[in-house]
Amino acid sequence: MKFQYIIFSILTLVVFSCSKTDTTDYAGNAVCTSVPTYTSNVATILNSNCAISGCHNSSAQAGINLSTYALASSQFKTNSKNLISIHHGSGVEAMPRDANKLSDAAINTLDCWVKNSCPQ
Repeated sequence: MKFQYIIFSILTLVVFSCSKTDTTDYAGNAVCTSVPTYTSNVATILNSNCAISGCHNSSAQAGINLSTYALASSQFKTNSKNLISIHHGSGVEAMPRDANKLSDAAINTLDCWVKNSCPQ
C-alpha cells in the first residue's frame, strides 16, 4: 500500500508540474517604439484573427468577447492569459485556435497596447 501511495504521489507531481502556466510578463517586457491604439492598430488585429464567427465575437468562446474596445480592453487588462495564449506560452491554449501564430509585429502591437493601458 505504501508503494502505491509513493507512485501516486510521483505521478501527481509530474502531471501538475508539467501543466504549469507561463508567468512571463509579455506586456512588461515589450519594447515599444510607439503607443498603439485600439482604433488605429489593435482593432484590425483582433477583428481579423480573434473576434470572428465562432471565436471571440458575440459567441464569446470561453467567455471572452473581443469584438469592441470596451470588451477587448477589459479582457486584456484583467486576464494575463490572453497574451500568454497569443505568445503560445505554456499552460494555456495557443491562439488563434486552428490557425498560424500571429506575426511578431502583431504580437508586439498587442503587447505594447497592454503595456500602455490599452488606449482607445
